[in-house]
Amino acid sequence: MNRDELNSVQKDGESAEESAAATGAADRAGKADGEFANDKFYKFARGKGILNLPNKLTISRMVMIPVFVLFFYLNFTAHYFVALVVFAVASLTDLFDGKIARKYKLVTNLGKFLDPIADKVLVSTAFILLLTTPQVFSLNLGGWAVIVAGCGVALILARELIISGFRMVAASAGEVIAADMFGKYKTVFQDAAIVVLLVSAGINELAAASLGAQIVNYVGLVLFAASIVLTVLSGINYIVKNIGILKK
Repeated sequence: MNRDELNSVQKDGESAEESAAATGAADRAGKADGEFANDKFYKFARGKGILNLPNKLTISRMVMIPVFVLFFYLNFTAHYFVALVVFAVASLTDLFDGKIARKYKLVTNLGKFLDPIADKVLVSTAFILLLTTPQVFSLNLGGWAVIVAGCGVALILARELIISGFRMVAASAGEVIAADMFGKYKTVFQDAAIVVLLVSAGINELAAASLGAQIVNYVGLVLFAASIVLTVLSGINYIVKNIGILKK
């Protein structure tokens, strides 16, 4: 969006803050247009208005969530593998939307709002779906593993809700809480655990209780356990490092 398009957003009665925000956005857009003037991909990625390529990728990730649910439950041969492909593609959009937005300075408030929501809903949905298929967790360890897995998923969901609320409090106090290394690692391990557990479910569907399914399942469970530990550590680290926000 160029300066003229952004400035046209201002209307009669608009506040000074809104006017300043629009002007600042126009300045950033103008600088980016100049910096990437000869980059053909930038022109494609910029798009029109707030619907730039990163935001379109984020929205597509949200659209793929019900598609993932559909293929997870549809009863046909290798449906777990199809669900896995949908999840993998959705996860890759998270990687690319951020890189493109930062590289080409296409970060928007819409993207800041939707991106973390899409990530959390995708991962939470995947773990909940896996819990509805008990053999994913009990294949090697028995029924007790499903109970432990349920507690682990509850911890993951609780952490996301707590940190989201914590960030809202921080934002209201004018503070920005950046992601830490624990948070990045837990995301990687969560995605890896979901992928491997889906693979084990797919193999088990095709060759029930086979050695391959059991080995892959063990790997997935180890990744799942590691993701729970990192999730808890990440949540504690966020709060400890920013505890001063709660004292204001």
